[in-house]
Amino acid sequence: MGKYGDLFQSDDWKKEKHVPVIECPDVVKAEEPFSVKVSLGKEIAHPNTTEHHIRWIQLTFKPEGDKYAYHVGTFEFTAHGECVEGPNKGPVYTGHTATAELKVSKPGTLVAASYCNIHGLWESSKDIKIG
Repeated sequence: MGKYGDLFQSDDWKKEKHVPVIECPDVVKAEEPFSVKVSLGKEIAHPNTTEHHIRWIQLTFKPEGDKYAYHVGTFEFTAHGECVEGPNKGPVYTGHTATAELKVSKPGTLVAASYCNIHGLWESSKDIKIG
């Protein structure tokens, strides 16, 4: 039996459309709010159809030197063109981009995870320094 972490795939987001892209400053001031944008398909577009879509993105922060990580947020995308007329005929599609505002008191690592209904779980990370 494997571990939960074994289910995740990772790659370079510039060549793989499923990998979350974390955009935020590399250096932030302690206790000052900053924005973090997490998206998919920045270089290679990910489909957003009834049959193939991103269902959610999750963001976590692991402070440097701490044992535990902290859940920042889960962002669900629930509209993918479904409707009574059939697949991809619906009036609304949810884009797979999320923005969170947060502040940190120590340096650490942001970890983003995403779930594609066809290709499973993907992750990426970005280190944040305090300056």
